[in-house]
Amino acid sequence: MAVIRPFECVRPCERVADRVAALPYDVYNRQEACEVVKKEPLSFLKIDRAETQFDESVDTYAPQVYQKAKELLEKAIADGTFITDTDRCYYIYELTMDGRSQTGIVACASIDDYQNNVIKKHENTRADKELDRITHVDTCSAQTGPIFLAYRANQVIDKEVDRVKKSPSIYNFVSDDGIRHQVWKIADKAAVENIKNAFEKIDSIYIADGHHRVASAVKVGLKRRKNNPDYTGEEEFNYFLSVLFPDEQLMILPYNRVVKDLNGYTKEQFMEKIAQNFDITESDGQVMPDNKGTFGMYINGKWYRLTAKKEIMSEDPVDGLDVAILQNNLLEPVLGIHDPKTDSRIDFVGGIRGLDELEKRCNEDCVLAFSMYPTSIKELFDVADAGKLMPPKSTWFEPKLRSGLFIHRF
Repeated sequence: MAVIRPFECVRPCERVADRVAALPYDVYNRQEACEVVKKEPLSFLKIDRAETQFDESVDTYAPQVYQKAKELLEKAIADGTFITDTDRCYYIYELTMDGRSQTGIVACASIDDYQNNVIKKHENTRADKELDRITHVDTCSAQTGPIFLAYRANQVIDKEVDRVKKSPSIYNFVSDDGIRHQVWKIADKAAVENIKNAFEKIDSIYIADGHHRVASAVKVGLKRRKNNPDYTGEEEFNYFLSVLFPDEQLMILPYNRVVKDLNGYTKEQFMEKIAQNFDITESDGQVMPDNKGTFGMYINGKWYRLTAKKEIMSEDPVDGLDVAILQNNLLEPVLGIHDPKTDSRIDFVGGIRGLDELEKRCNEDCVLAFSMYPTSIKELFDVADAGKLMPPKSTWFEPKLRSGLFIHRF
């Protein structure tokens, strides 16, 4: 039973929504973030990454950076850049990329559901990355970047969404990367109640993307509970900003791998080694795997198709993932990459960048690349349901949710 609540949303006024909306805080380094804010002064990135307001002598994580974020948010509310909807509503957020749409419900999810594993995770978080967002959320008393959640499609929710989408949207714009963003407000009390009740009948919600943001939001909520021992559970700090998408609409892109050396082997020795676990076929062109258990491999200017032999395939929800098959049967035993999270000899390339990027990297700083078959949303659910964790860099979601379109204050 999931508690998914409507909320009083702080959001940009319609005339500037397209200028405010920003990619998530963690897709940029400091220099890139500064360039974005310089180009578009209204970008929400100036609040999500307030170090952009200081010169480089000020540390990214200095206390005054978080204070600046709070000041900028309050100023944007005061000057009318942001408005506040005082009625508790849900919102529909639809993103369309390359003609394909995914439509989510913007709402607040419960920190108790996260604690009790109704909201399920599939990856661990790093304390240093958490600390930054904990301080940001706590200082601003607001969640500014939504958590990307997924659920098994529900007919009641689908029906309400379809009905509301027949009315005019409150936002409709195309961002610089060609993605259309449309938002509708669900204010009708009967519709709000129907959606709330439908989520209450859903047993499991899954974190698709944003594990660090949700862990940070939960820790801030628990801190507020400690500071308010008489809390009832109804206070806004008990909930965090989310966008929930039905599983059937989601697309996971592959997360490809590039490697910097052959661990001392010649190409011939390396090919001989990997042939023990994979059937190898030379290809005339680029290899985009079209089946589970198949991999593209680029080495010395040539593409090969690798097919995992039956004996290394697994029914285990984690060991059966293609990223795990490659890691456990090639990257670790042959190339000596024991921990891909920390080994500097391997790098990861999001599928959005295509196979040309793999060839480019092999002409620059790498010698070997692997194109992957994408993890499915069912595989993600299976891993989370088993209480297990995915290997690093298993999923790449597109399109990315924009920050700044919805803010939850508490």
